[in-house]
Amino acid sequence: MKKQIMEGFKKSTLRQKMNLLSWIGIIPLAVLMVYSLVLMTEHFKQYDQIVTNITAANAYNLSFKDKLDDTMYRIIIGSENWSDSEEKLKDDDPYIQIQEVREVFESLYNITTTEKNRKRISGICKTLNTLEDRVDEILANVQESGHYDENMEKLDMNIRILTSLVQKEIQEYIYYEAASLEIMRQQVSRESNLTIQVSFLSFLIIIIISGLMSRFLSGEIAKPIDELCKSTSEVAKGNFTVQVHVESGDEIESLADSFNSMVGEISELVEDIKIEQKNLRATELKLLQAQINPHFLYNTLDTIIWLAEDNQKEQVTAMVSSLSDFFRTTLSKGKDYITIQEEESHIKSYLEIQQFRYRDIMSYDIQFEEDILCYPILKLTLQPIVENALYHGLKNKRGLGKISVFGQKEEDKIRFTVKDDGIGMDNETLEHLRRIVKGKEMNDLQKGFGMANVQQRIELNYGSEYGIQIDSVYGEGTTVTIIIPCIFKHEEILTLS
Repeated sequence: MKKQIMEGFKKSTLRQKMNLLSWIGIIPLAVLMVYSLVLMTEHFKQYDQIVTNITAANAYNLSFKDKLDDTMYRIIIGSENWSDSEEKLKDDDPYIQIQEVREVFESLYNITTTEKNRKRISGICKTLNTLEDRVDEILANVQESGHYDENMEKLDMNIRILTSLVQKEIQEYIYYEAASLEIMRQQVSRESNLTIQVSFLSFLIIIIISGLMSRFLSGEIAKPIDELCKSTSEVAKGNFTVQVHVESGDEIESLADSFNSMVGEISELVEDIKIEQKNLRATELKLLQAQINPHFLYNTLDTIIWLAEDNQKEQVTAMVSSLSDFFRTTLSKGKDYITIQEEESHIKSYLEIQQFRYRDIMSYDIQFEEDILCYPILKLTLQPIVENALYHGLKNKRGLGKISVFGQKEEDKIRFTVKDDGIGMDNETLEHLRRIVKGKEMNDLQKGFGMANVQQRIELNYGSEYGIQIDSVYGEGTTVTIIIPCIFKHEEILTLS
């Protein structure tokens, strides 16, 4: 039976367990409170009854004797004409006085608290009956003349003695009813002490049971939660094979199942991300291959051969040095991030090489603020933009053109500007290029590929609020602005790569 109860408790929901814990404390306290209220109500009824009895009896304690004695005396001496039916006393009728007392005590008989006082009421009623007989005798004599002395004797020996006896019995009744109050007070005191003791003991038992149940319930709740916390820590460390096994039958078990399902989905997502990263790396490698344009390499080598044949050793050395620097930065030992200073050197090497071939149509100017050179930047961020300015800007313009590259810090951002005074673009071509760069239109693989790739890499690494902005006026030139966040210092680049 106990085992079945424990199994049923374990299979209950968390809300049901908490409700059970609450009822364990509430029900005994409610029972104790109801018992106390019932006991208090009963005592109050008894007290109220006794006070009512005493009040009713006390109303005739002193007034009855004096009033009846006085009434009978006035009837005997003739101050009131009892023999005349029209002149009889209306407010001081002795029969009415006796009947009032009799009715009061007869009503008190059934509600009197003690048997002895009920016997006293019976005695009072018998005395009233005797008193009524004596009143009958006197009133019968009053209607006949010549009985004055006899009536006065009956008044002294019968009426006044009987009224005194009634008064005494009423006083005894009041006294013993008042004594019942003291007995009841003692009883209330004893029961109050007993109630306090029972309440204290019940409260102590409730605390012990509630403590044990709380400990048990907290264990039932805390243990699976601890397992969830440990499993969460493992997941935070990258362990997506962890699983939580909870058989509590409540919401925590549902939470554990959801956790296991979530971890499984995260594991699948991580694998998908790894595949995407591999694909991204492959795409970047393709980009690097595209940047190392065979025509660029062939033309550069041809230029070096031509310079060597022309015995221009200094220019050959400078060009080979620039080509070496260009490829060294392009490869960068496979790192994703380089310093802005290295990126500056990279585009400078590229422009130096190109200037040997396009010295008649191209000049360049590179100006970077000193305080940004130590910050990291994604490799090959500026070179594709500079190459685009040369091939799609200056080469389509007759005469000498200039490419200007600027870099400066603006609060928590770094702004790069690549500006050329080449042929520029009309509005339709500009909007088409903007859509390609933002990924809103398919790329034709002939124009804007390098810029779109740079935009995607910036968004992937920094967020969608960063990237490329293009402005152009046909016949005047094009300006490309690149915004990246100003974050890590040079010594932290290795952690990023």
